[in-house]
Amino acid sequence: MSKRIIIMGATSGLGRACAEDFIARGYIVGVCGRRTEELEQIRSTAPDRVHVATIDITDPKADEQLLALIERMGGIDTYFHVSGVGKNNLTLDPAIELNTVRVNCEGFCRMVGCAFRYFRDNAVRGAQIAVVSSIAGTKGLGAAPAYSATKRMQNCYIQSLAQQCAIAKIDIAFTDIRPGFVATPLLDLDARRYPMLMTTPYAARRIVRAIVARRRVAVIDWRYAILTAAWRCIPRWLWERLPIKAAER
Repeated sequence: MSKRIIIMGATSGLGRACAEDFIARGYIVGVCGRRTEELEQIRSTAPDRVHVATIDITDPKADEQLLALIERMGGIDTYFHVSGVGKNNLTLDPAIELNTVRVNCEGFCRMVGCAFRYFRDNAVRGAQIAVVSSIAGTKGLGAAPAYSATKRMQNCYIQSLAQQCAIAKIDIAFTDIRPGFVATPLLDLDARRYPMLMTTPYAARRIVRAIVARRRVAVIDWRYAILTAAWRCIPRWLWERLPIKAAER
C-alpha cells in the first residue's frame, strides 16, 4: 500500500520541491496552499496520485478543509507543514511582525493541532508529523524578531507534542526540520548576499530523506548544524552584541 502524505505549503519553494520528490517516490500526495493554479500544475504530473486543496492556514476553517482532504485521500500517514513567512524587520513594522505571528504561530497551531488530533483519535499506526521550522529558532535574531521568536515557538510546540505522546503512549513520530539559508522566493536575493546559501533542490532532497528516516530533529545541512552548535555556546551578553543576520526561509 502506498504511503500517504499531505504537504501544507506546496505551491512553491521547499514545499513544491519536496512534493515533487515524494511523488517521484510513489507516494499518494495531498498538496495544499493558497494558489490553486500552482497546485493544479503539481497534480498534472501524477493526476492519479495527487490530490489538491486550496487552503489558507490563517482561515479559521482551514482545519475543516484539511480534514476534508484527508477523508478524500482515504487517510494519511504523514502530515508535513511547510507553510510559513519570514522577513527581516529592523524597523519593527507592526504589520510585518503581527502577520508573521498570525501565520507562523496561529496558522501553525491550527494545522499541526488538527493533524495531531486526527492521528490520535483515529489511532493511526506509524503516524508522523513533520514541520519546517528554521535555524532562526536557535537564538533571538535582531534582524527578524518575530520570525526568530515564532520559529523557536514551533520547536517548543513540537517538543511538547512529542512529550505528550510519550506520556500517553500515542504512536506519532515528530520531525523538526531546521534549514539555514535556502534560495526560495521568500529570500530576497537582490537585497543582500547570504553565506552558505543552499539551492532549493539540494535542501529539499535532504529534507525528504530526514522525513523518510523519521529523524526527530534535522538541521539542513551539516554546515548549519556546526554553526548552530557554535551559536548555543555563545553567552547571552556576547550574543546580544553580535551583528547576526536572520535565517529567512
